[in-house]
Amino acid sequence: MASTKAQTQFNQILKTEIDSIKAAGTYKSERVIVSPQNSAITVADKDGKTTPQINFCANNYLGLADHPEVIARSKKYLDTHGSGLSSVRFICGTQNIHKDLENQITKFYGTEDTILYASCFDANAGIFETILTDQDAVISDALNHASIIDGIRLCKAKRFRYKNCDISDLETQLKEADKAGARLKLIATDGVFSMDGKIAPLDKICDIAEKYNALIFVDDCHSTGFLGPNGRGTAEYFGVQDRVHIVNSTLGKALGGAAGGYTTGCKEMIDLLRNRSRPYLFSNSLPPAVVGSASAALDLIEGAKTNGLFDQLWGNTTLFRKLLTEAGFTIKGDNHPITPVMLGDARLAGQFADEMLKRGIYVVGFSYPVVPKGEARIRVQVSAAHTEAQIRQAANAFIEIGRELGVIGAKSKL
Repeated sequence: MASTKAQTQFNQILKTEIDSIKAAGTYKSERVIVSPQNSAITVADKDGKTTPQINFCANNYLGLADHPEVIARSKKYLDTHGSGLSSVRFICGTQNIHKDLENQITKFYGTEDTILYASCFDANAGIFETILTDQDAVISDALNHASIIDGIRLCKAKRFRYKNCDISDLETQLKEADKAGARLKLIATDGVFSMDGKIAPLDKICDIAEKYNALIFVDDCHSTGFLGPNGRGTAEYFGVQDRVHIVNSTLGKALGGAAGGYTTGCKEMIDLLRNRSRPYLFSNSLPPAVVGSASAALDLIEGAKTNGLFDQLWGNTTLFRKLLTEAGFTIKGDNHPITPVMLGDARLAGQFADEMLKRGIYVVGFSYPVVPKGEARIRVQVSAAHTEAQIRQAANAFIEIGRELGVIGAKSKL
């Protein structure tokens, strides 16, 4: 590495910033997993010593990340279509399996067309700049994911922000957009807010959107595959699939857990994205193994109602939330597998997570800037892969540590 004066100055600036993060108690260290992703994993410490842990912080909602059929199709596509394309889609990076997966997603949603991305972050980065101009307006929920915020920053549309899930404030901002002379008005919201487990009231958003002739964009990463009667996400959950115009989501959570994202909607929009969306035009195609895992996961989700995955997931979610609420913890959100256990203080959240790890429960403390200052928490994520015994073991660990750290009063084990 270069040892110039500029490099020395740069290093010192970076060190000062890192030191300030550590002093605030918000420094984030990565734990190393040496096993496949599942409800039970093996974690290595800095010295290489491994311990078994029950994992309660993955987005592996249906437990498909290491499902035999998902792995088998991933291996099959690796054998039949290679490791990668070494190209973007429009040059020489489109294989039949990419088109097949896009068609599979389109059929899943009942839309007209779908475009694949390397991630949903890329899908969010590419859409607003492509479909909106300085004549248009985007009205965004205040707690939208960072990728939506970054995507909106890239576009020239007029920007309005409404309070989280506040329909009255949304209406106020729509009126302001009309006053500004917006040609198109696009309401942008997460389907489920990932830090809070809160489900956006899409039925009410649809009502107000239609009143003001606005389009609706939903980032459905934390609902695709398991929310709604058939796992088609927030719009299906509220029965408004035919009233939502654009859905962006991920292949990296419930749909196999690997990587990839997509936009699905009308054919004209997808055609425009293929020609002008920068993350699509300048990023390599999804690797065949990732395409295979996502395709197999979608097939499995189509049968989730009959193979018990949905029942297991929602049963586990209800039980865990009930146990912690009865014990005296403050739990945010709706009845969603994302279960934020509110602690407030960043240092407390980190200490609590470390104590949980000692008891064999893998969780992570979340603090600023991931969540607002003073709202540190442990975000528990429940999976269909968890057994009832694992749910109760985690709840008991929370209660024991909660008592020790003064978060809750004395409670009996469950």
